[in-house]
Amino acid sequence: MRSFYDRIVALVLVAGILFGGATVARAGAYEDALAGFTTDSFGDTADAIDSLAASGDPRTGLLLEALKDQRLLYSVEAKKVFIKDQSDKLTDAATGEAVATPPSDIENVRLNNRVRGMIDAALGSLTLMAKEPGRRLDAAQAVFKSRDSSALHNVDKAREKETDPRVKKALTEARAAIILYSGDSSSPEDKIAAIAVIRDRGDQDALGLVDGLPSDLPPAVRQAAASASAKIQGNLALWSAIQNAWYGLSLGSVLLLAAIGLAITFGVMGIINMAHGEMVMLGAYTTFVVQEFIRARNPTLFDYSLVIAVPLAFVVSGAVGIAIERSIIRFLYGRPLETLLATWGLSLILQQAIRTIFGPTNKEVGNPSWMSGAFDLGGITITYNRLWIICFTLAVFVALLGMLRFTRLGLEMRAVTQNRSMAAAMGIRTARIDALTFGLGSGIAGIAGVALSQIDNVSPNLGQGYIIDSFMVVVFGGVGNLWGTLVGAFTLGIANKFLEPYAGAVLGKIAILVLIILFIQKRPRGMFALKGRAVEA
Repeated sequence: MRSFYDRIVALVLVAGILFGGATVARAGAYEDALAGFTTDSFGDTADAIDSLAASGDPRTGLLLEALKDQRLLYSVEAKKVFIKDQSDKLTDAATGEAVATPPSDIENVRLNNRVRGMIDAALGSLTLMAKEPGRRLDAAQAVFKSRDSSALHNVDKAREKETDPRVKKALTEARAAIILYSGDSSSPEDKIAAIAVIRDRGDQDALGLVDGLPSDLPPAVRQAAASASAKIQGNLALWSAIQNAWYGLSLGSVLLLAAIGLAITFGVMGIINMAHGEMVMLGAYTTFVVQEFIRARNPTLFDYSLVIAVPLAFVVSGAVGIAIERSIIRFLYGRPLETLLATWGLSLILQQAIRTIFGPTNKEVGNPSWMSGAFDLGGITITYNRLWIICFTLAVFVALLGMLRFTRLGLEMRAVTQNRSMAAAMGIRTARIDALTFGLGSGIAGIAGVALSQIDNVSPNLGQGYIIDSFMVVVFGGVGNLWGTLVGAFTLGIANKFLEPYAGAVLGKIAILVLIILFIQKRPRGMFALKGRAVEA
């Protein structure tokens, strides 16, 4: 019986020695790694980071964070490493004890780009098992970019336990990136399988990985890399075209908002309104005033600021438009040159009035939370503010179509557009329709200003950037035709975005203008010409 107890005691002693020895070994590995930071050598610092990552010591994360933030110091004389906290107090990195009197030769551990990449990779591998999926995803992406071979074990370990599909995919890609650059430690078959994983990722980072492979790889691996590179480049070209199309739709929605009110006034009244851009500007400044009022009175309502600003901008710009028509435009019908000059002078007056009231500098208009941020769809990035503007533009367009088709005002406006004399003979008060039409077009321009305040600078010159493009959209689509304005805006927006990468922004606009001039030579009334006795005359 006694021999049995002796055996138990012996086993306990052996286990204690083994586990204690392992603990000492791990502690020793951490201490040895610290010594690498005291030589002022980038190579020794890199080796020290590798040793720390392999040690598994719980203090590693804190030390690497301090190194990344330039809070890790060393003393050559004392052969010690110190961590500085936010209040500039020092602690010994080995013992964790506070340092009252630091050595006289203390200096920061220097970093270069290679060392910074290794720090990110090591920190990434340490957080691969974090509780939050977002942190695990960031860690996997950091390892993917660093391709640090010391993280392979942690990546494999994390992949086995990962349940989130996005994180698991990122871990698989990180593993493939490490294997691709692991030298001769991986077989050609493993490298070819890794190339397939990187090829399926298909973004610019994947292309850089595949194209950056060394040239001394086996022929089968080089062939697989070349095939993957060609496929990735084809995918990137396709997604680039889709991204340009999205940018074109976004620009087209902005042009449609700015031009739709001009299409109404130009089509019904034949007025070349050079102050239309200032109606857009008034809508943007109305949004600014609404947001400032909400910030001062009840900031919790900020997310509703645009909902409040839309009807107010319509009323403000519409009222100004009616006042302009009643006081100036009504005396200039049938004299297009005088109308152009008068509205151009009026635009300068409105700009100066805004400068006097609000100042010449840009005004900050914030995005509500539901219009902030972006998301990825395939290989393109879609921002929420642009997406909401497109939806808002289409909603305004549908509402305007419904108003013109199903209301008395819309019926009278269409009658005046098609034959003003006959409409007057039927009892329609054309002067009243002119005022309401001008007010409607100006009000819609004010709504456009609300949308533009979310993507452009709110300044006295805001409207000047869109007035020429608006006229091009109206003339190209067909004067007074809303469907023509819709098609013209999106066509010009997409064409402009596809031309910009090749010709530049300025030359792209010039090319669009030349194409419109050539088109108008063939179809003077635009793509969708209005029908009617007065129009045909």
